[in-house]
Amino acid sequence: MADKTPPKAPQEKRGGWLSRFAPGVRKIVSRRETPDNLWVKDPDSGEMLYRSDLEAALWVTPSGRHMRINATQRLGCTFDGGEYEKIESPEVVEDPLKFSDGKSYRDRLSAARKATGSKDAMSIGFGEIAGTEAVVVVQDFAFMGGSLGMAAGEGFIAAARAAIERKVPLVCFTAAGGARMQEGALSLMQMARSTLAVQELKDAQLPYVVVLTDPTTGGVTASYAMLGDIHLAEPGALIGFAGPRVIETTIREKLPPGFQRSEYLQEKGMVDRVVARADLPETLGKLLSMLMGGKRQAA
Repeated sequence: MADKTPPKAPQEKRGGWLSRFAPGVRKIVSRRETPDNLWVKDPDSGEMLYRSDLEAALWVTPSGRHMRINATQRLGCTFDGGEYEKIESPEVVEDPLKFSDGKSYRDRLSAARKATGSKDAMSIGFGEIAGTEAVVVVQDFAFMGGSLGMAAGEGFIAAARAAIERKVPLVCFTAAGGARMQEGALSLMQMARSTLAVQELKDAQLPYVVVLTDPTTGGVTASYAMLGDIHLAEPGALIGFAGPRVIETTIREKLPPGFQRSEYLQEKGMVDRVVARADLPETLGKLLSMLMGGKRQAA
């Protein structure tokens, strides 16, 4: 006996109400993946901070921790309106010692350049800080720990000579773990060369202001970081030659609380003033204006 049940009508493919709209609309309103870097963990409290809020606060956490920032961010928040002229550092011979410590020096340089987008640790800019023209050189700790090598030394000298050529002050933001071991004695020579560059500024009667950021250690502290006319520091910055653990192991004594931090060094007279990051442009502008006014009167 034949089946007299009427055939079922073909069912429409269910796609929800969006299926009724023109193709492409679904892509506009579809669920998006959450970026991996949307949140940043506060290193002190462990609280998760919204990245855009942290950027707006110049990477200073609610607890007051001044997190490390790269050279581009530093130059942008220092100059008026974030506008400045970029000054290129001279080219240097790469890997003069053909050094390898399990990984070739050339490979380490390549990896650092890829990670930071910079040729080396030093970045230089020229512009106005609170209305006063200045050359600013920034040491980026993200580039191989801000280590001082031939390229960084040449960068500092180029910044000093650019300031002399333009007859403006030089501001240096330091951040380093010391000399670059892959260049041996050639890196140590930069301590003397940068010291001579500071002397050229003094001979030209131009101000040299240092802003010590976290961390400033090793040969950088033993040279141009401590030769400024004025030394400012960000809150909580580690500043010294050898690290506190090395010192404690050597002298076999417990160091006092806050040892080698900027606030402790201000108490001991090594730092003139500890200044919050947001207040640095205004503070620098006032100091540079005052120092340049004195130079003009003396001239």
